[in-house]
Amino acid sequence: MACRISELVIDCRDPERLAAFWCEVLGYVILGREEGSIEIGPEAEGFGGLQPTLVLSPDDHPKTGKLPLHIDVNPTDRDQDAELERLLAAGAKPADVGQTGEESWYVLADPEGNEFCLLRRRLND
Repeated sequence: MACRISELVIDCRDPERLAAFWCEVLGYVILGREEGSIEIGPEAEGFGGLQPTLVLSPDDHPKTGKLPLHIDVNPTDRDQDAELERLLAAGAKPADVGQTGEESWYVLADPEGNEFCLLRRRLND
């Protein structure tokens, strides 16, 4: 038996704000709260489902600068340009990590500056 990713933990200054942002982006809901952390995930699956949950963990000194891991997202019910507009309206900001402008993806940052990429390929939800 192999392992699989069940949750990703993101240290952040404001778990409430980041939970609201990522719930909007991913269509997740709040699954639980414990010791200041907020776990979000797919409503139908909850923890342990096929999609990993996100745990937003409070940290007064979260890391700054480029992290060794980032999240990639794909649109599920619209094209990439329409999804980009939705993400920007939800609070994402364009991020510059040295792109050439020829990439097929967009680099964005969440409200606390964590970089993530919006890929082109549309996935089934």
